Amino acid sequence: MKISVKERIEAQTTEMGDMQQVAMRRVANDLHRLNQAVVEAVQAGLSVELIRTARHHGGDGNWGDLLMPIIVRNAGSSE
Repeated sequence: MKISVKERIEAQTTEMGDMQQVAMRRVANDLHRLNQAVVEAVQAGLSVELIRTARHHGGDGNWGDLLMPIIVRNAGSSE
């Protein structure tokens, strides 16, 4: 059974504080928009790879991966 991102986020936020819930929902919403942009880029004839370029450490043991896109135009693409 496939769980949607929204369902996964809702399950993860039950034990979070208000600011953490807001931050988590922002990440989820932005990730959804990023995924849509990747789909559109692929449909337009591009290949997209997301590479971790760094890891941000918050100082309390918390961390997050920072990403950079590698985008390649398909040689056969007409646009």
